[in-house]
Amino acid sequence: MRWIRAAGRGLLVVAVVLSGYVASGTGAGGARESGRGPLTLATAGDLTSYLGPQLDGWNRTHPGEKVTLVELPDSADETHAQMTTDLRGGDRSRFDVLNIDVAWTSEFAAAGWISPLDGARFPLGSFLPPVVDTARYEGRLYAVPYVTNAGLLLYRKDILAKEGVAPPRTWAELEHQAKTIAPKYGLGGYAGQFLPYEGLTVNAAEAVYSAGGTILGDEGERVTVNSAAAREGIGFLARGVREGWIPKKALTYKEEESKQAFQDGHLLFLRNWPYAYVGASAKGSAVAGKVGAVPLPGPDGPGTSVLGGSNLAVNTHARHPDSARRLIAYLTSEPVQRQVLTKGALPPVRAALYEDPELIREFPYLPTLRESVLAAAPRPKSPRYDQVSLVVQAVVADALTGHETPRAAVQRLARELAAISRR
Repeated sequence: MRWIRAAGRGLLVVAVVLSGYVASGTGAGGARESGRGPLTLATAGDLTSYLGPQLDGWNRTHPGEKVTLVELPDSADETHAQMTTDLRGGDRSRFDVLNIDVAWTSEFAAAGWISPLDGARFPLGSFLPPVVDTARYEGRLYAVPYVTNAGLLLYRKDILAKEGVAPPRTWAELEHQAKTIAPKYGLGGYAGQFLPYEGLTVNAAEAVYSAGGTILGDEGERVTVNSAAAREGIGFLARGVREGWIPKKALTYKEEESKQAFQDGHLLFLRNWPYAYVGASAKGSAVAGKVGAVPLPGPDGPGTSVLGGSNLAVNTHARHPDSARRLIAYLTSEPVQRQVLTKGALPPVRAALYEDPELIREFPYLPTLRESVLAAAPRPKSPRYDQVSLVVQAVVADALTGHETPRAAVQRLARELAAISRR
């Protein structure tokens, strides 16, 4: 998560006391506790350090419902491991509310770790429409969107201006500019997040979706990846590494490493979350004032980003469920959502903020980001998402390193995903 990073990213993951209904939770000793009281919120790597001050505001006005922040690792994979280990402890769980990666909603709901929520209590109609779907499983609301995200193509606008070319809209244009322009300036052509971790799942899914393919259907029950579109998408990335316009070093990049490479002036193009645009444009960056952003390219025009971000969900064993719901309402209120952007450099879920002239002046990528979010697609939904992601990472990594052809990789991916769906 970046949501966060999806993300992809340095992704924000929070665990707080949340509950979807009025009934009170169960305490560690099995005793019933009241609906209001202190909360525990765990976050994975608040890289911009904005969340603490937000919670300070809540704590000042809710002295009997103070939130304790627990930071988990920066890595989405490590955060997932720690969260699931804790949740398996049932009423011994340390966490009350979970700000989970959007891809984990189905898994956590199917496992019974999070409670259904009453959508009428939250301003879902004010959110960008695609983000609400990431909070549902089998037609029920199990979480509330808190931060969204979509991948963007960052580029060196100073260099493209010197060359008299527009930023790429298609894969062919991206490949051509990465091959022919980047070497003239001593730069790597294109990078994403290609280390085998959750970021590679995101990058691979975007390539497959952009080519018109899918990976899973029917909440993970049907495998759809064995297609010409999947071969084209994975083949595009594998060809880039083989031909060198994707530097081999990019195979070691997560969000932060790729952001730093671009920010230090080593890349012409970078796929990353919007927080990377903010960092690269900030004072002290080697490319400050030289960065542009456009939607991710696809084979014949703009491609499809994966939806990143995080959703606030209620631990089934939350101690103070009413406080949890109240906290979620606070974190998704307009003033706090504005701070999510201005203080955290993270994309808010409230649609109106993307059309605010003052915010657009400060964050000029907002219209592009809105366009990308509205056209984005979620990662494959599955109650076994952790296993799905591990398989995608392993197989696509073998394709990028040349250990398997894209055709063989897609066929293997279909077999291994089918085995997961049968478990």
